[in-house]
Amino acid sequence: QVQVVESGGGLVQPGGSLRLSCVVSGSIFSISAMGWHRQAPGKEREVVAAIGGGGTTFYADSAKGRFTISRDNAKNTVYLQMNNLQPEDTAVYYCNAEVLSRGPPYHYWGQGTQVTVSS
Repeated sequence: QVQVVESGGGLVQPGGSLRLSCVVSGSIFSISAMGWHRQAPGKEREVVAAIGGGGTTFYADSAKGRFTISRDNAKNTVYLQMNNLQPEDTAVYYCNAEVLSRGPPYHYWGQGTQVTVSS
């Protein structure tokens, strides 16, 4: 069994910063891609950023220049540093990890962490 747990969300003023963390644990052989998605009220879930096992990164246009994704493979952890946050960044942020466990690779999701940007 694999668990994905996010942390680091909260309330921040416009222009502020937050750092999200996501730890993947359990019966893991390897983790390839890891990423962050978000879902705002009334909107579909969208990708924010992703990072491959070799460190290749992808950013949504909305995240470029403000967010940085990184990972610590020894800790099975992925981070999302978010700077210059704006009200439109308000959403539940979900971590996703492609995990090779006892069977074929499978995408696991965390329960989400709320990020609210408001003055």
